[in-house]
Amino acid sequence: MGFCIFNNAAIAARYAQATYGLERILIADWDVHHGNGTQAIFEADPSVFFFSTHQWPWYPGTGAAAETGTGAGRGTIMNRPFPAGAGRAEILGAFEDDLIPAMKDFRPELVIISAGFDSRRGDPLGGFRLEDEDFADLTRLMVALADEHAGGRLVSLLEGGYNLDGLASATAAHVKVLLD
Repeated sequence: MGFCIFNNAAIAARYAQATYGLERILIADWDVHHGNGTQAIFEADPSVFFFSTHQWPWYPGTGAAAETGTGAGRGTIMNRPFPAGAGRAEILGAFEDDLIPAMKDFRPELVIISAGFDSRRGDPLGGFRLEDEDFADLTRLMVALADEHAGGRLVSLLEGGYNLDGLASATAAHVKVLLD
């Protein structure tokens, strides 16, 4: 339903499981759109925890907070939908207040970031207000989480971003933290 032909995060997770025998993988998605494909692939799979902050209501219309997984995967989907205008307090707050505590129990062996920069202020396809420094702080949080639980194993995958200047500056802030 989105702009992707292949789900890079799902492919990466399954590859890591099949090739390296990893049992628990976190996919964290800060794209302005809900990762409905990622959720659908893993909603019944307890080995992959999917966390998403996204604009609500908004395309594709999925990602309600009540969607928490099904069957054996119940509790491994965590959606944090926010209205247009949400920014640092809401999104970074959800990562700090909800994702980090959940990872104490899940203990991922690999962290995958669906790094969508269409949640940046000024993007024409979304209404979030994250700034470049917010992405740097989100990245620091994810690096620390990977260091604590996954032996530093972290993969970042570029997702959305449709204001080219904003995409470039937000990506640069993100990559700078990854390289530090």
